[in-house]
Formats: sequence, structure tokens, C-alpha cells
Amino acid sequence: MKFTLSWLKDHLETEASLEELERTLSSIGLEVESIVDPSVELGPFTVARIVEAKQHPNADRLKLCQVEVAPGAPTVEVVCGAPNAKAGLVGVFAPLGSYIPGTGITLEERPVRGVVSNGMMLSERELNLSEDHDGIIELQSSLADQVGKPYIAVAGLDDPVIEVGITPNRPDCTGVRGIARDLAAAGLGTLKPAPDVPDFESGDACPINIELRFDDPTNKPCPVFSGRHVAGVKNGPAPAWMQRRLIAIGLRPISALVDITNYVSMDRGRPLHVYDADKIKGVIHARLGKAGETFEGLDGRDHTVGAEMCVIADDSGVLGFGGILGGESTGCTEETTNVLIESAYFDPVGTAETGRKAQLNTDARYRFERGVDPQFVVPGLDLATDWVTKLCGGTPSKSCVAGAPPDGTEEIAFDFALTEKLTGHDVSEARQREILAALGFQSGKRGTDGRATVTAPSWRPDIDGAADLVEEIIRIVGLDEVASVPLPSASDTTRSILTDLQARVRRTRRVLAGRGLVEAITYSFIPHDQAEAFGGGGDALEVANPISSDMSSMRPSLLPQLLIAGQRNRNRGFTDVALFECGQAFKDDTPEGQNTLLSGVRLGNAGFAQRGRHWDGASEPVDLFDVKQDVLAALEAIGIDPATVQVTRDAPGWYHPGRSAVIQRGPKLRLATFGEVHPATLAALDVEGPAVAFEIDLSAIPAPKQKGSAKPRLEMNDLNPVRRDFAFVVPRSTLAADLMRAAKGADKKAVTDVGVFDVFEGPSLGEDRKSIGIEVTLQPSGSTFTDEDIEGISRKIVAAVQKATGAELRS
Repeated sequence: MKFTLSWLKDHLETEASLEELERTLSSIGLEVESIVDPSVELGPFTVARIVEAKQHPNADRLKLCQVEVAPGAPTVEVVCGAPNAKAGLVGVFAPLGSYIPGTGITLEERPVRGVVSNGMMLSERELNLSEDHDGIIELQSSLADQVGKPYIAVAGLDDPVIEVGITPNRPDCTGVRGIARDLAAAGLGTLKPAPDVPDFESGDACPINIELRFDDPTNKPCPVFSGRHVAGVKNGPAPAWMQRRLIAIGLRPISALVDITNYVSMDRGRPLHVYDADKIKGVIHARLGKAGETFEGLDGRDHTVGAEMCVIADDSGVLGFGGILGGESTGCTEETTNVLIESAYFDPVGTAETGRKAQLNTDARYRFERGVDPQFVVPGLDLATDWVTKLCGGTPSKSCVAGAPPDGTEEIAFDFALTEKLTGHDVSEARQREILAALGFQSGKRGTDGRATVTAPSWRPDIDGAADLVEEIIRIVGLDEVASVPLPSASDTTRSILTDLQARVRRTRRVLAGRGLVEAITYSFIPHDQAEAFGGGGDALEVANPISSDMSSMRPSLLPQLLIAGQRNRNRGFTDVALFECGQAFKDDTPEGQNTLLSGVRLGNAGFAQRGRHWDGASEPVDLFDVKQDVLAALEAIGIDPATVQVTRDAPGWYHPGRSAVIQRGPKLRLATFGEVHPATLAALDVEGPAVAFEIDLSAIPAPKQKGSAKPRLEMNDLNPVRRDFAFVVPRSTLAADLMRAAKGADKKAVTDVGVFDVFEGPSLGEDRKSIGIEVTLQPSGSTFTDEDIEGISRKIVAAVQKATGAELRS
């Protein structure tokens, strides 16, 4: 919604500055989107008169002009190329140093074909007034006595344009008077009384009948349609002040009759339409359209009418869309002498639907679909009639009204204490009543229940209850007056908002991303053969109505689609791919059969520290130890010590049987699987090796034990550790992990770490025998180990390993 400052002051008695207006408008909910003050851009330019114009000595198309820029001051010489530059012309002068908005240049003192120009005579395009640049601005000769005065003041252009954003619930502010009413309620001035309008009901009856023709009495998209005939009008241009205001807000002046309707629409939020009465055939009426009807609109386009659209028609056919667009066939021209002024009320929902279907956005639709004042139909007609008779003459008839306007008012039982209850701000009852009255609300006395009846005005269809009244009061008081109060806390400490499973997912995703894997998201549905290959494919997990054969089964594992996604990337040139996904997998159709898995794949050379092809040597292909480290890192991130888990060889069948493993706690709690993918599985999925994968069952991990809030004591030791190597000969089937676990448990206080440094097999050891070399780290505490201490611990380690695995100390 745009308006000028002088337009606002037609309704508001105020001395407020532009800054105060901007601040107040935004604070009461009418956010200021822009303020354009022409004085900032056009202020330096003044009215000037060319005293003499002669040919430039060095250019055929240039003239040397002696310009009077101030009364009694010496003339200045200006080089001008305009064809209309001549002696006696009154125009607009730009002095040196001024910025020309239309060209974006700043005038400097420089010669033009050998002659220095001391300023510039301006065209309309150089002032951004229009696109006209065929010559310089030529003002009326009678303005010669205004030489030296600011051009914007002489031309009446010193009127700032304010644009505010109107929310859909404020139709009352689609007119300047509604905005003035809000500002007056906010204390920024006094609302002027509405101008008196003569009584036109003493004239003759309207010669054109007006009717409502709706078959369904419950469906009237136009409840009231009023009009008045004015005979003997003389159409022509609107007054200059009205044209300037319309131009300032972006409307093109057309003629006095059309400009009046546009002006009243912007001034009061009351859309109107004016017909050439001599072009109307028979009875003008509102009705629903008929399929196949068409009309030519005032926008120059042909429009097709639908059966649910409200139209205005006469006996010849459709004249326009009701509340949106008039038709060309009854439009007013300079030859128009008799007019019919239309003022009607159109249903907001029906208007919006018609506008969307017709793909039309007009100022009338903008207002009707928000809900104009239904009680201002006939007063709006009288106001338009007054403007028409004043500017175009003519003899008005009585009004002709079909239907009746909706009441539009709303009575609300209101307790003034509700304002403080809902906002926390104490506003006295007297102040609340004052604000409501300024906004047009009527409030009665308190009843026995302590509540007063407040009646909302007809121009406020957005008011529906007591909370809306509180909103009106507090926005005028100012939301900045409401104290900021923190919400009460339910407890002294903030509780975790994530479940254990959600926390695990967050931590493990971050760890895997840090290890170079890229997160992927794949479908939960996979082909039946893939589901069978990965342990699923049961009837309970078959999709009843799959969208395709490739999405027929709920996935028992995330690995099939991850491997296929990795191969798709390799097919597109990304040879080393590392992907992971966290999602749901399904064992059966029960809630317990739905698990959250964290799965990942590495293909090609996409190891943790690998870099693909390089001049100093190629990277090694991925192997099971790459994904083992991924799994251990993820488990450690969620609080599982890698030293406390067991590694077994019974991985599922889609892994390579000799290059895969299972990580578990105890004999039953399986946490993860990892290893190389079986070549047969890769072939079935059409994936190129090498490929390694892992899968962690986040749902199987038990909840962490509740720990006290006290942190454990920090243990620090300034004594150097001691490392000892042991080599044991064991049966080939013995797991190194069993040997390491036994060594570490020999003396839990002294043994802090055990690692394998050598594995050897050979004839010298005997058939089905191997040697495993381990390094044991011993950490003294309190005092340094003596030789006797180390020997004692070593004997414990040897004994523990022999007992657990049947090993022999290698000599």
C-alpha cells in the first residue's frame, strides 16, 4: 500500500517527521517497506531561464546558452545539445557538483568541444520523471518569476511516498484513511472528520435498473449491488494534484472518471467502477457466469468465464468480473456523457477464487478478497458521486440498490483484565477503552459478570474474539512496552532431549564422517532376491502393492543399496568410494523386528589414510582392517571400550568366510559385523571389488549404566612404563585375541596394554602350530619396578596364557 505524506495529512492532523511516522507505523503492525523522498534526489535542481542561445563555434548540434539561475545574479554559460533549447525557455538547471539520477553521473567542470559548461539543463529522463529525452524540460513561461527556486517545490514533487506492507487480516488499512486512523490511535496526531457529502436522493430515479440474479439464495457472491446514474458529465483529464498522487503510487492517470474511482479506492479502501451508461443494454445485474461466455477486459485481453465466477452483465452479455475487472465494451471515453457509478460488495472467498482462476491481480481484487467495509457501499457511492459532479459536472439520479449489505459488526464480551493476563502488561481500563474508541470500536458498561460488550466496526472483519481485542490494544500501546520475562524452568539443570539411541546415531555419524565416509540415504525397499541374499525375503516383509519390482521387499540390511550406490559412483569416475548410512532394517513385521543399523562400505582404494593414485606410489586396496577400525571407532564413540569386546569368525554368508568377523559382548550380544564382501555377493549385485563393509546394530547396544555426577579421580603417573616381549607357540586354530586377553588379565593393575607384533608358522614349530609374539606394557605406580617385580609379573603372564590357551613359551 503506497501513499504520499500530503495524502495522509488530508486525514491526519500531525506534525510528525518521516522518521517518527516510519517508527510508529512499524510498531503498530504496518511495517514500512520503503520511504521515497524526492527532495533527497531532486533537491539540488532549480528553476532557470535561458536568456540567450547561440550556436556552438565547434559543434553543429550544440548551443551555448546564457542561463539565469537566480534573480539578479550573473548568467552562467551552459553547453546544451537539446533541439528545443532557445531564448526565453524556462527549464530545470543542475549546478556543477550535483548528481544526475537518470544518468548516474556527477557534473564536473570540463570543456565540451573547447567550451566549459558551468551546469546542465535537464530532460525528464535525467530526473527519472519519464523516458522522455528528446529535449530539455520546458516549463510554462508564467513560471519565469520562480527562477532560482527548487524545482520540486514549484512542480509539486516534494511529497514523500510511503509504502507499507499490509497483512491479509487488515483490509481497513488498504485505504489511506484506515492508516491515518491507526496512527491517530497511536498518538501521532488527530484523525480529521470525514468530509461531508451532499444528499443525492432528491434527484430523479435511476434510469438503469440493477438486479441480483442468483438462483441459490444461500450462495450470493454479491450480496448488495448499488449504482447511480449521472447525466451530462464532461470527461477529461483529472486535476493535476490528483494525477500527481496517482503517479506517485504507481498508477497511470487515464481520465477524470476513471481516476476518481482509483482515487476513492486508494483513499478509502472502497473499490468502484464507472460505466458508460449509454453502452449498457437493458438491466445491469450480478450473476454467476455460464460456461463458454467471454468478454474483452479493460486490460485489452479476452477472458473466459466459468460457471462459478461472479460476473456483472447486462442483456447483451458479460460486462466484467465482479470485484476484479471491468469490460472494454462499457468503458468510459472522452465522448462519454452519461455514466453509471457502481458500488457493490463481493464475497472475499468468491473473489479470490475467481481471481485465481482468471489469473488476474488487480487493486480491486486485492481489497475485496481481504474484505472491504460492507456498510460503506452506499456511502462510497455518494462519495464517488460527489467527486464526479465536482470534477465532471452532470446531474445525479437517486441511488438504485439491489440486495442488502451484510452487517459486518461483531459483539464480543470482553474482560479488560484479560489484557494483562495474556500479555503481562498492565494497561488501565480507561486507556484500553480510549484505544478501542480511537480504532472505531464501541465499548459498553461492565455487566454483572465483570465483562463489557465491545462492538467491532464493520471495517474490521478480522476481529473475532476477546484475544483479538487484546492484540489491538497491545499493538497500539507498543510491543516494546511489554517486559521480557524468561519462561519458568522445570528444573535447575537442563535435561537431555535426546534418547540414548538418538545420541548414539549423532555421535557415530560424526565419527564416520570424520573418518572420510560420506553419508548416503537409500530406499527402505529392495528387490526380493537382494532381500533373500542378505537374510530377509520372508512373506511378512513383502510389500503388498510395490511401486516397482525393484522395491518389493523391506530391507533386512542396508548393505545392498550402499554397495550399489558405491558402484554407481564408480561408474561415473569416482573410483575410490566410502559411504555410510544410518537407517532402519527389518527382521520381521513386529516392532521389535525393526532395528536401527549403522552400515558402511569402502571400495577400491578408499581406506582411511589412502589417497588413490599418486606419484610416489599407489595406495593399497581396502581390506577388513580398514572397516574394523571404522567399527571400533564408532563403538568407542558411544562408550564401548574396544578392549572389552570379543571378535569371532561367524560372520554372515554375504561376507568372505576367511576375511570377516563379528564383534560381540559375551556369547549372545552381537554388536557388529565387518569384513570383505563375498565375491559371489558382489557378482550378484554387479559391483566390482575389492569391497569391504561393516554393520553396527545400534539398537542392540545396551543402555549405559547410570553414573554419579562426581567425576573419577585423575590418575597420573610420572614413572616410565616397562615393555616386555613374549613369544608363545600355540595350535594354529588359537585366536590371538584369546592369548592377549589372558595376558592382560594376569595382573590387571600392572598390565596396561597388550599387542601382537609377530605371527610365525614353519616346519620348525611342528604341524598345525604357530608362534604369536606379543608386547606387554607394564606400568609401575608408587615406585619403579625391580627386577624381581618384573620377573614375578612375567611368570604370571606365562601361566595365565598357558592356562587359557595351552600355549608354550617359545624358546
